[in-house]
Amino acid sequence: MKIKSVNLETVCGITSKLPDNHLLEVAFAGRSNVGKSSLINALMNRKSYARTSERPGKTQTINYYNINDALYFVDLPGYGYAKVPQSVKRQWGKMINGYLEGSKVLRLVFLLVDIRHKPNENDKQMYDWCIHYGFNPIVVATKEDKIKRSQKMKRVREIEETLGVIEGTPVIPFSSISKSGREEIWEYIDMVYESFAEEGN
Repeated sequence: MKIKSVNLETVCGITSKLPDNHLLEVAFAGRSNVGKSSLINALMNRKSYARTSERPGKTQTINYYNINDALYFVDLPGYGYAKVPQSVKRQWGKMINGYLEGSKVLRLVFLLVDIRHKPNENDKQMYDWCIHYGFNPIVVATKEDKIKRSQKMKRVREIEETLGVIEGTPVIPFSSISKSGREEIWEYIDMVYESFAEEGN
């Protein structure tokens, strides 16, 4: 898909009602500081459109980016930042769960993990939440440029084993520097977009 227009259309806080969208939604989930905004910016061909925070764990909203008036990229709150109070973590959990359960047009979830580190309990919980709500998330292993090429497949296997991914689930290494993985991610988005259109939406 060629990006013609991008618009941050809706920002939902903890007490906000989720919008009743009719266009396809593609969601992005991941730990704080995993590179979610960098991935979204790379997919949108924008340098710094998606909101980034100098303080991990600060983002407490669900952000809806309207792409070409054709679909939404939905940026979910980053989770797992240690310095955030437990009460706030619980609120984020409710927001994410509420979105996964409540959206009528969500068809694809990308779960981001840092390729340099073994996924933690929060990542596993996020993966399990997605499965519970009927989504088989595609895993994006960010910051590929920060490891040696010889380590890549070992890291991918570790991610697969730790998350307990369903057989055949893609794990896509991605670098916001080289943009490696970008085209493959877009291929999945395009496939889901076409399938959504065929549903009669």
